[in-house]
Amino acid sequence: MQPPSAILETALYCPDLDAAQHFYGTVLGLPLITRAGNRHLFFRLSQSVLLIFNPAETRLPARNPAMPVPSHGATGPGHLCFAATRPELDTWRAHLTAHQIPIEAEFDWPSGARSLYIRDPAGNSVEFAEPRLWFD
Repeated sequence: MQPPSAILETALYCPDLDAAQHFYGTVLGLPLITRAGNRHLFFRLSQSVLLIFNPAETRLPARNPAMPVPSHGATGPGHLCFAATRPELDTWRAHLTAHQIPIEAEFDWPSGARSLYIRDPAGNSVEFAEPRLWFD
């Protein structure tokens, strides 16, 4: 079994999104992809994405059943995403199942990219996703 080749996205948590947007966008110069009110900021970093979440907002359950992203936050589970091709997702699913690790969610995003979610022993949300989730 090959180890994951890259981290596609990573998340940090900050209750003050205005301060986070200033620091990461203005001070560090990261391009802002999107801001969703007081819920999150997404920044592009070359071939990866930095997600900044308001922990109070990310504790709320997913509102769209077509994209059942598991909840996460700074006082609870964090989130990490490894890049994987669609065939690699099949391999990971089989490998994880063989190790009795339940698949928490698996679905296609509107972009057509597929994601597979599991939990690590600490309860962190670990995702394997096709890079086209973020990149063409």
